[in-house]
Amino acid sequence: MNLLTRNFYLDDLFDGLITSAKGNDMKCDIYEKDGDYKIEMDIPGFDKKDIEIEINNGYLNITAEKKEETNDEGKNYIRRERSYGKYQRSFYLGDIEVEKIDAEFKDGLLKISIPKAEEKEIKKLIEIK
Repeated sequence: MNLLTRNFYLDDLFDGLITSAKGNDMKCDIYEKDGDYKIEMDIPGFDKKDIEIEINNGYLNITAEKKEETNDEGKNYIRRERSYGKYQRSFYLGDIEVEKIDAEFKDGLLKISIPKAEEKEIKKLIEIK
């Protein structure tokens, strides 16, 4: 057994120990700062054009989709670990200022700033019948 074959054998031995769930591939931190919600999400290996952010009925939906390379002519893969597909995360935000949401994507890190809506004090005397 040569060195190259032996390395592939050891890699195959550990394959069963490493698992990945698509829902966990978009890891993020969410925090509040200066009256805004902040989301920082790791989306390595994607381009800005592959990412879509949408607000729908109070939910912030983040989708990243990477299509498989179709130009594989002449390639004889020994191992192929980079995954392709569609990844999505959703967060309920409640009352926010949708028009003022700001997003930036750089070096595999998506940063979203979401201004909270001003809290309105609602006070009403309810008549008892």
